[in-house]
Amino acid sequence: MSDQYEDIINLPHPVSGKHPQMSMEDRAAQFAPFAALTGHGDAIRETARSVAESYEKEEDSEYESSPQEYDQI
Repeated sequence: MSDQYEDIINLPHPVSGKHPQMSMEDRAAQFAPFAALTGHGDAIRETARSVAESYEKEEDSEYESSPQEYDQI
């Protein structure tokens, strides 16, 4: 299969005389993830924050003690 490209594999990379070469940043931007759902990431972060907050409240309420609990000890 490598024989198919043997005639072109060692040729120099073609450079356009008409168009300037694209910067690395611009080229990388072409392959950046596409945000099809605008705001979806923010919604996920907000949900994660509120869930974490509710877990913290649950943990805090577990460790709060009432005066009645001390009477039983």
